[in-house]
Amino acid sequence: MTEIDAKTDALVPAWLNLPDISEMLDVEVTRVRQLIKEGQLIAVRRGENRVLMVPADFIGEGKVVKGLAGTLTLLRDDGFSDEEMLEWLFTPDPTLPGTPAQALRENRGTEVKRRAQALAV
Repeated sequence: MTEIDAKTDALVPAWLNLPDISEMLDVEVTRVRQLIKEGQLIAVRRGENRVLMVPADFIGEGKVVKGLAGTLTLLRDDGFSDEEMLEWLFTPDPTLPGTPAQALRENRGTEVKRRAQALAV
């Protein structure tokens, strides 16, 4: 859990707080916190109240977007910080097309993971 700069914050189109995510996933807030602790989600503190928030694109159809956890693991293994991971996931890539986060939501995770692995080289 970290704070992010305005540039990275602006890349993420929408954010959700932990109670909203727990409702969407139909789990307790403590389970959402566990997902963050396990590295399956990224949460950052935002706003003047420094509320813990997760990008809305990470949650879809009652579950964490398929392929996100594996992609986060790859990026973390490459030495990326949470902020750098968010920047990479939400920066448009014309060759995808769209952002890696969009590609994950559209079930194009294989290509996203391939690109994340290539970053380590």
